[in-house]
Amino acid sequence: MVCTVSTARTARHKHHRPHDTGRETTTVSTPPTHQDQPLWRPDPARAAASRLVAFQAWAAEHHGAPAAPLAPVETDDEAAARYAALHAWSTEDLSRFWQAVTEWFDVRFGEQPTAVLADPAMPGASWFPGARLNYAEHALRHAEDPANAGKPAILHLDETTESPVEISWSELRRQVGSLAAALRAQGVGPGDRVGAYLPNIPQAAVALLATAAVGAIWTSCAPDFGARSVLDRLQQIEPTVLFAIDGYHYGGKDHDRTEVVAELRRELPTLRTVVHVPLLGGPAPAGALHWDDLTAGDTEPVFEQVPFDHPLWVLYSSGTTGLPKAIVQSQGGILVEHLKQAALHLDLGPEDRFLWYTSTGWMMWNFLVAGLLVGSTIVTYDGSPGHPDTGALWSVAARTRATVLGTSAAYVIASRKADLHPGRDLDLAAVRCIGTTGSPLPPDGFQWIYDEVKRDVWLASVSGGTDVCSCFVGGVPTLPVHLGEIQAPCLGAAVESWDVQGAPHTDTVGELVVTKPLPSMPTGFWNDPEGTRYRDSYFEMYPGTWRHGDWITVTGRGTVVIHGRSDSTLNRQGVRMGSSDIYEVVERLPEIAESLVIGLEEDNGGYWMPLFVVLTPGSALDDDLVSRIRTSLRTELSPRHVPDEVIAVQGLPHTLTGKRIEVPVKRLLSGTPLAQAVNPGSVDNLDHLRYFERLGRDRRA
Repeated sequence: MVCTVSTARTARHKHHRPHDTGRETTTVSTPPTHQDQPLWRPDPARAAASRLVAFQAWAAEHHGAPAAPLAPVETDDEAAARYAALHAWSTEDLSRFWQAVTEWFDVRFGEQPTAVLADPAMPGASWFPGARLNYAEHALRHAEDPANAGKPAILHLDETTESPVEISWSELRRQVGSLAAALRAQGVGPGDRVGAYLPNIPQAAVALLATAAVGAIWTSCAPDFGARSVLDRLQQIEPTVLFAIDGYHYGGKDHDRTEVVAELRRELPTLRTVVHVPLLGGPAPAGALHWDDLTAGDTEPVFEQVPFDHPLWVLYSSGTTGLPKAIVQSQGGILVEHLKQAALHLDLGPEDRFLWYTSTGWMMWNFLVAGLLVGSTIVTYDGSPGHPDTGALWSVAARTRATVLGTSAAYVIASRKADLHPGRDLDLAAVRCIGTTGSPLPPDGFQWIYDEVKRDVWLASVSGGTDVCSCFVGGVPTLPVHLGEIQAPCLGAAVESWDVQGAPHTDTVGELVVTKPLPSMPTGFWNDPEGTRYRDSYFEMYPGTWRHGDWITVTGRGTVVIHGRSDSTLNRQGVRMGSSDIYEVVERLPEIAESLVIGLEEDNGGYWMPLFVVLTPGSALDDDLVSRIRTSLRTELSPRHVPDEVIAVQGLPHTLTGKRIEVPVKRLLSGTPLAQAVNPGSVDNLDHLRYFERLGRDRRA
């Protein structure tokens, strides 16, 4: 889940969905200023009644966790000390912690494991050897209770509906059972790959669960991806089944995808079955099966018992510098990690309605489905968060009575810039928690949520990645929220900040590393049989230790600040600086819609640091605006943060999932041809990149 504490900007292009899937590129030269008083403290009684506290009390009795009195804590320091002790136990004794997780959540093993962690070495840690289970069985077991049968498992909205459509737990289980039987009838079984070209609709969740039920391997792409981008992903894994829509509705318009689907069918020779999902009402193409026919049966689902490390799904990196990495994660690893993350860190349970704005091309969709594991109602929304106006997502939360609302930093900042007042204008009484990820959320974003959404809401800013389909650091229901800071490292995640020599430190920017394995770490990359690409991606800098590629500060009080990617560092006069800090300052100015800063080492030993800005309609980059940009950066950050030039551009490039691109732009400005600097199919607008290619060429003429 990629991330937290500075600004990303909603791109202004036709089909962009404002959530940043990747991690922004940045570092800072000084630690963040700690705020003495938190923005929010949990209600003591609510904190004491959280699942985290109940788990700790049980684990203390049964597995040696530090004692956790159920009485409410009295001070912030006491709350921090209690959580720090629990976190230390969870990372120092991984076997006992994860054993406790499986017992507390009653994980159903078809065959019992012979150990918890047989080999802790990274990469290649061996979790729960000998165990067999099924992810879908756990996602659907809440339907087994007759009291839950008629309750909603999924609420769905799109741009054309005012009231949500309900799918009950019993109906969800029936559809999954019917579809799983249909897949088996098509010869689909363990190890087969099932691809999806679907938006965030209930059919996608049903198809994922049916795929997992038969032991096949799921992978999905959002329908705003073009054919080339989808093929760059699906051709790697050679699916035998494709679920595909005829089109989708976004931004008030219908977007036909029949030609794209036809191209996918032509270019994926391994396909044996295509399932047509008529979202726009179009007829099934020749040879395709119809969704309604495959889900009409009344068949009890059969759950294939697969090994703990059996692949559940394949996720993809953004693929800006080559083919996207096909990241394989396991049924068991995702199951136990998501149970922990959803229940203990978001305090999700059967009484909750869980809404996270996402697409099926972002790992947050996979995590949204995890709400089913803990009995929550998940809310799926297919549409633009900014249509018919910027406040659309807040309206969805109000109409669905969401209790946990997840969004991106970009959307929070867009809401602030649009001068929205969702807490005043909408009924958000049900919302108890707001999660943010995708890119760093700046302190201004933290403050806006408490000023304009709810004073008593829990802001769970989180950071992790597609690489683990979870969080390294995130929300803790028993801890206060401080301005611009993530509450703490997550349980079981041995997160540290390291210097270049590999020594841990606090209150100083360093590399985010994870020193011990997590169950949801990839079992490997697809088509990487020797594990070479996998090792190079995470273990090259510090052998045996996961280096994530983010800059992080772990503060003295245990909170965390993520500063962005560590592979495109601004380094002026030997001082590392953060681009996210620059974006935060510059994009407060009403004339600036989005910005991009690049630091370029020159052949003569010089250093060129231009700032590229996209202006809001009606604005001009005149001397006054340039002066205000420079003054703001000098006074709020430092003279080193002032760019050498400010250059207005028509638009900035992003990945298909909304990540602001920095590294390829730096390569283009260095003179690298576009075809060598970036994978064209991974970028939303090549014309924006061509501008930087021309600029790099002209500078060397």
